[in-house]
Amino acid sequence: MGEIALSPAAAHHALKVLRLGSGDAVVLFDGSGGELHARLDVRGRLAVAVDGQWQELSRESPLDVVLVQALASGDKMDWVIQKAVELGAIGIVPVQAARSVLRLIGARADKKLEHWRQVVIAACEQCGRNRLPFVAPVQSLAAYLAQATEAARWVFVPGGEPLSAVQPVPSSIHLLIGPEGGWSDEELASCSRASSRSVGLGPRVLRTETAGLAALAALQARAGQF
Repeated sequence: MGEIALSPAAAHHALKVLRLGSGDAVVLFDGSGGELHARLDVRGRLAVAVDGQWQELSRESPLDVVLVQALASGDKMDWVIQKAVELGAIGIVPVQAARSVLRLIGARADKKLEHWRQVVIAACEQCGRNRLPFVAPVQSLAAYLAQATEAARWVFVPGGEPLSAVQPVPSSIHLLIGPEGGWSDEELASCSRASSRSVGLGPRVLRTETAGLAALAALQARAGQF
């Protein structure tokens, strides 16, 4: 395979963050699966992958899990998205909930979306995934629920059916996680009308940035990933 010049961002990461030099091994991926094992050749500020060998490797879970996360304040969304990628989510859908502290519309929402997609790329680089999870545009819960899907929808609420008791575990699941103040009664009613199953995460109330990740980890353990 011929030479591949690394993008400026990838070159900076390789040379300045990882401190790689000419002759060091590198692994490249394009986000669609598989990866290129190559050798780095540094030419001034240019970093080039040479002598590449393509390998069809997959590190994906047998479960297709999408995290439908109500917008959370501060840096919590970055944290949730990063860890959801590490835990095998195939996608993240940010939703504007009634009690979300963070409000995103217009250009601000677009800027955040681009930032979150970069968070996904960095998380894949860190954890070794070679297939990029998607991040959907910010949308209302109603807009999300109006979309047809064959995936099971689980809305997480205190006192819901224990996740450990849910049988069987479907191969495709959407996990609906509420904001800091929880889902409103109207939102829960909308979820119920959309055939969402009410699921709980034990006797303790988890924070919004914890709940989805705990559910993801529990599901991956049940799927034999841990």
